[in-house]
Amino acid sequence: MISIATAQIDAWIAAFMFPLARILAFVAAAPLWSMAGIPRRTRLILAIAIAMAITPALPPMPEVAPASLAGLWILLQQMLIGIGMGFAARIVFAAFDMAGEFIGAQMGLGFATFFDPLSASQTPVVAEFMGLVALLLFLSMNGHLLYVATLAQSFSAIPVSATAIGAGSWLNLAELGSKIFSAGLLLALPVIVALMITNIALAVLTRAAPQLNIFALGFPLTLIGGFVALAISLNYLAAPLQSLFEYAMSAMLGFVVPAEG
Repeated sequence: MISIATAQIDAWIAAFMFPLARILAFVAAAPLWSMAGIPRRTRLILAIAIAMAITPALPPMPEVAPASLAGLWILLQQMLIGIGMGFAARIVFAAFDMAGEFIGAQMGLGFATFFDPLSASQTPVVAEFMGLVALLLFLSMNGHLLYVATLAQSFSAIPVSATAIGAGSWLNLAELGSKIFSAGLLLALPVIVALMITNIALAVLTRAAPQLNIFALGFPLTLIGGFVALAISLNYLAAPLQSLFEYAMSAMLGFVVPAEG
């Protein structure tokens, strides 16, 4: 007769539940999978499938009963780590959205919004376009597979334990927000410079020929110049996007460090 002890059942549940908590939180917060257009059931099935695939290769889990206070603490900590990793992964797309905001404001399209069914919100048209370009490049570079591989690697870099996460780790996570503004400005800088030159040329033209209606002439010229500069800059987006992806993946593994002592 086969007898299974309670400790064995707890070990089996912990070996699956602790990784699943981190993976499910990551899927709920990471780009692409966290979009409102993807049903919650699909996210749940995806998280369970990833957990079942990588659980046999993970390091040993702590010998803690999942229903105990220590087990619930570990479960909560894994959820926070997964959400933090998902936030770090969103840096690339947030930077592209910020670049689209900058470009749209300079082009005079800041008022033009579009309902995005994936995010279920009103989004400026240029920011929506930049976000779609980033998403397509993300998929063409197999970024979703790289994120899953980084998530599996995180269980070795950030092992599941009852040790509290250091406060400095969350400070590093908050400081990642500055990358959104810096990267977004650098992505939009070529178009902004081109539009600035266009505006200076229009100002000189207005001084030289005051009879011209600058309001009727300036907006279409700024719009055309912005689209031309944006079309030219699209050919050079692959390299900065790849560097942003690499930065996001390193941030996923580096921002959470267990407290020493």
